[in-house]
Order: sequence, then structure tokens, then C-alpha cells
Amino acid sequence: MKEIKLTSNIAEYTLEELCQEEQQLVSIANKSTFRSYAPYSKFCVGAALLLDDGTIIEGCNQENAAFGVTMCAERSALFAAGAQHPYKTPVKIAISARNEHGAYLDNPISPCGICRQAMIETETRYHNPLTILLIGRDKIYRIEGIKHLMPLSFTDF
Repeated sequence: MKEIKLTSNIAEYTLEELCQEEQQLVSIANKSTFRSYAPYSKFCVGAALLLDDGTIIEGCNQENAAFGVTMCAERSALFAAGAQHPYKTPVKIAISARNEHGAYLDNPISPCGICRQAMIETETRYHNPLTILLIGRDKIYRIEGIKHLMPLSFTDF
């Protein structure tokens, strides 16, 4: 038997340590949580996706009683960008969430597996890794490429 060790590189920042562009993405992702439609989970998620020309696409989760129809914030932003700006490369995405009491989460939120796969498809489509900002109240994780969150994926990129 051979053991394979997989590692992930995740940097932790405070908001003030991020560049101005990333601080703006965090702010927009936080605000996007207020457009969330989450009557079942009461878990409001927002995303802000930066394209290579400076365009920012917002996303938020949209729940449905038939949960399979529910759309996560990350995918709503990624798919809107693909539909509205198919020739612009996504470069960064910030993701934030508030709990059922309306408070932002203490710890950074991590995308679900479906959203991780959508990010892999996006990176593959544009041949460009996404910088991912996972937002918590006092700390933000910065990840260079979705493979650090999903190292065994369905792509060679």
C-alpha cells in the first residue's frame, strides 16, 4: 500500500490586511446576504464575483420547497457571469453568510460540494484559478484555486 498525502494552502487574513479590491468584494458579498431568499434554512448566503475587466456580479442563495431547485449564492453568481459575460474571465469570488439570527458567521463559510464542482468547471472553462475569499466575522480565508478545497476533482486543470 502507498499512502498519498493531500494538502491545502489557506491563508488567514483580517479585513484590513486584504487589498482594497478584495475588501470591496467582501463588502458586496456581505450586502448580498440581505437579498437571499431562505425561508426554510434561515441561512442567508451572499457572493461577489470579480471578472477580469473589473465587473462584479452578485449572487445570493434562493431556496425552494423542492430543495433540489434551490440555488446557492456561489452558483448564482458564477452562472449569471457565464450567461451575461461569457467572454470575461472570473478571477475572484467572496462568500459570506448570516445565520438564522441575522448575525454574520464567526468562522468563514465554505462552499458546498456542488458549488465547488461549479468552481472547478469555471476554472477549467477559463483556464484560470479563482481566488476564493471565505468570510467570517473576524477572519477571512484566502485560497488560490478551488483545488485546495476539492483536491480530487473531475478535471485535469
